[in-house]
Amino acid sequence: MITRRLVRWLDERVGTAGLGRAALSKVFPNHWSFLLGEIALYSFIVLILTGVYLTFFFDPSTATITYDGSYEPLVGVEMSQAYRSVLELTFDVRAGLVMRQTHHWAAVVFAAAIVAHMARVFFTGAFRRPRELNWIIGITLLLMAILNGFAGYSLLDDQLSGTGLRILYSVVLAVPLVGTWIASLLFGGNFPGTQILERLFVIHILIVPVVIGLLLVLHMGLLLRHRHTHFPGGGATDRNVVGERLWPTYALKAGGFFFLTSGALVLMGGIFQINPIWIYGPFRPGNVSAASQPDWYMGWLEGSLRLMPPWEVRAFGFMLPNPFFSGVLLPGVTFGLLYAWPFMEAWLTGDHAEHHVLDRPRDRPVRTALGVAALTFFTILMVAGADDVLAVTFDLEFNRMVWVFRTLLLVAPPVAAFVTYRLCIELVQRERDSQASLPAAAETVT
Repeated sequence: MITRRLVRWLDERVGTAGLGRAALSKVFPNHWSFLLGEIALYSFIVLILTGVYLTFFFDPSTATITYDGSYEPLVGVEMSQAYRSVLELTFDVRAGLVMRQTHHWAAVVFAAAIVAHMARVFFTGAFRRPRELNWIIGITLLLMAILNGFAGYSLLDDQLSGTGLRILYSVVLAVPLVGTWIASLLFGGNFPGTQILERLFVIHILIVPVVIGLLLVLHMGLLLRHRHTHFPGGGATDRNVVGERLWPTYALKAGGFFFLTSGALVLMGGIFQINPIWIYGPFRPGNVSAASQPDWYMGWLEGSLRLMPPWEVRAFGFMLPNPFFSGVLLPGVTFGLLYAWPFMEAWLTGDHAEHHVLDRPRDRPVRTALGVAALTFFTILMVAGADDVLAVTFDLEFNRMVWVFRTLLLVAPPVAAFVTYRLCIELVQRERDSQASLPAAAETVT
């Protein structure tokens, strides 16, 4: 009785009952492609849960100690306290290795799911009015996922992550005017610095996760605020939503999918090795690891640094060093275009109407061709980030491979765009011909 009165008192002042009924009656389409966003959300939840566990055992200190732990090959080796804490977490803490690997796999899947989800949104036109803000939020989530992933695997202070931080230091220095100041602030002096791990730790466990959480809340709020998009056919119009109500059907399906996603990530963390830092050894500033490749979501930046010709620009007493073009200009232009795309397309096409029914990619051949060209461009960059491994594995000449990738980077995207455009036109034309022939075929049968 007291509980009922309390709920009624709260509802009279806040209106929670009406909001709850409206939220529970929200209709969600049941097309499989909408699950991509859910995979990203569930991976983030796994990241938070495993990250909290790992935080209790990780020490981001760069203080030098001599290892005397249970991993015998490194006994007597000098290393940072950060690296030692990860070794202890891996070999001495119950379920530590599983948690570490599950956390890493969840980060990889989180970024992949965001990319796949944003690709679905792009190719189907789900970014159009009134969802431009949600597109901007999605691109920001992708940027935050990349930033936090890099910060996370750089914390371990092994030889591989140290090589990545060396590249970061060079890229930050390449920022015009303020690069030196930013690098000194972030690293606490010249490379390797004394404060970079502590600052990355704060960024990784506090600042970026809070930003991602707020963006997800805002994203879900806008999703509930707007009518959900759905694919054409089956009675779908701009005035309705064809699908299943949130409660109980969709909620039960989503709950089951959450446990499937979580179970798959834990299974991967248990049986698929990732980032075995005990093999790489502690970071030594005087060494540079061969075959140093970052996680896939950083591969396109690694590839661009490797393929960029040795160009530098000097003007007005300033110099733009070589890493600027690949490490600063390329990502700046990439994310700038992504942020601006909904407004660019609306301006170019003159289409400012609201859209709730999605496009089929074949019906928008220009947009689809541009999207495929962009994916081709960044895929080549990502593969080029492992050119040294490919050269050794297949016994190829390294310099020749660099020029092959440079050529592909210029030739393959426009070829892919042309082929995609022609395929879209052909598919639409065949569909029209097929529909036009239906009445004649029916009359013949009659």
